[in-house]
Amino acid sequence: MPQPLRIDGETRFFPIIGHPIGQVKSPSSLSQIMADRDYNGMVVPVHVLPADLPGWLASAKKVANCDGIVITVPHKTPCMDFCDRISPRAKAAGAVNIMIRDGADWIGDATDGQGHMDGVAAQGFDVSGKPALLIGAGGAGAAIAYEILARGASELAVHDIDATRRDTLLARLNAAFPGKARIGSTDPRGFILVANATPLGMREGDPLPVQTEYLTAGQFVSDVVTRPAISPLIAAARARGCGTMPGTGMFDAQAVLLAELLMGVRKIEA
Repeated sequence: MPQPLRIDGETRFFPIIGHPIGQVKSPSSLSQIMADRDYNGMVVPVHVLPADLPGWLASAKKVANCDGIVITVPHKTPCMDFCDRISPRAKAAGAVNIMIRDGADWIGDATDGQGHMDGVAAQGFDVSGKPALLIGAGGAGAAIAYEILARGASELAVHDIDATRRDTLLARLNAAFPGKARIGSTDPRGFILVANATPLGMREGDPLPVQTEYLTAGQFVSDVVTRPAISPLIAAARARGCGTMPGTGMFDAQAVLLAELLMGVRKIEA
């Protein structure tokens, strides 16, 4: 049974910042994880305009009961400049989605990839030794790309409609994992893991991110789209007999990871 939130003078304060901020769903789930673990903390949405970000961060760093900040669009890349240290996965992703206070320093990490692949692993799929295709090289996609290779994929092909963004990510990936990353397409043939890190499927009428007619039962398909709960890609993959992880699997796995980082249960390696 969910435990009630505790709010008093000893409550630890964790803002989640973005512009806009009304779409975020994680404050309640993160706060509830803390309450269920008898941790006196709460995550609060804070609307910060891009022009106000430097001043807001400078002030937040002076709030003594603020031990961490969760970051969403469009602040993931700008916040890198305010970190004293960042994790290898954040360097590869070119963005951070969490900052944790470590004494006088602030450490940044990019957890989208860990959340995605933890969700995939929870469905019984192991990417180690297998070729993977990733659609989308944005902030979330870059973090997922790093994590796919960090978990031992034999190779990773990346497709993005923005060739410059794709090539920039491939350069960072091959610096960290020499020779493992290459240009991909929307054709999923030859890959065991097919991951979508684009918003395609959120709006009615969106094209499918991959050519689903080429999917086969031996493949595993994952998605970042959480609404609808079963995206058109996941529905098409299931119809072809593929193993799947919908976006809710990533959301749930990442919520636990973020909460544990904020509570200090897990540490960022930087």
